[in-house]
Amino acid sequence: MRNRQTTSTLKGLFAAALVAAAAASAPAQTASSTYRGAPRDPFVKYKPTLKRKVEKKVATTVPVPDINARISKYKAQKLAAMNLQQAAPKPTTALLLSEVKVIGIFRTPRGYAAMVEATPIKLSYVVYPGEQFYDGMLVAIEESRLVFRKQTRWTDGRTDVAVETKVLVQPSASDYLTAQRTEQPAPAEEKKSELTALVEALKALAASGAQQQQGGAEAPGANPQAKP
Repeated sequence: MRNRQTTSTLKGLFAAALVAAAAASAPAQTASSTYRGAPRDPFVKYKPTLKRKVEKKVATTVPVPDINARISKYKAQKLAAMNLQQAAPKPTTALLLSEVKVIGIFRTPRGYAAMVEATPIKLSYVVYPGEQFYDGMLVAIEESRLVFRKQTRWTDGRTDVAVETKVLVQPSASDYLTAQRTEQPAPAEEKKSELTALVEALKALAASGAQQQQGGAEAPGANPQAKP
């Protein structure tokens, strides 16, 4: 009899312990005092939102100012450098590589140098390696060509670098003939000038002889038959 009562008592204590443990582990639930509205009206028909297409901007090369604008900018930079007593920029900083023509390469105590012509303004400059241009820099001078490092700027901020070479311009046959004509007159022109000079000399000689004859005839007491 006692064993049964003990067993039932233990079962009751065990059940009470389980209930207490479950109550302690259960999270406390509190009523929320904030109201959260529905994301949309449930009585309105759902319409999906339309996504606008964003056009991607295509990168292009930065436009280059014309030669007059670049020369004006160079003059302003030169004046500012002179006012600050600093080294003025070279005139080549206003020139594009496409506007430069190599007309001569020669040796100097500093090494190789080159004579380039600015085709838009028809002016020539002597340049050395390291010379800056508007869109690049002269890297090296070889016996028959110039090597440049060209920079291409894009509207998205990036810059492309490439190697560009320019070959020494060789004079053509027509240029050689033109130079000879400018240095030496043509044979026909020489003959014509010599003939003109001879005619002028004969005219002057004839005029002087006529003046001498006229002067001798008019001289008083002149008698060509008189004997001394």
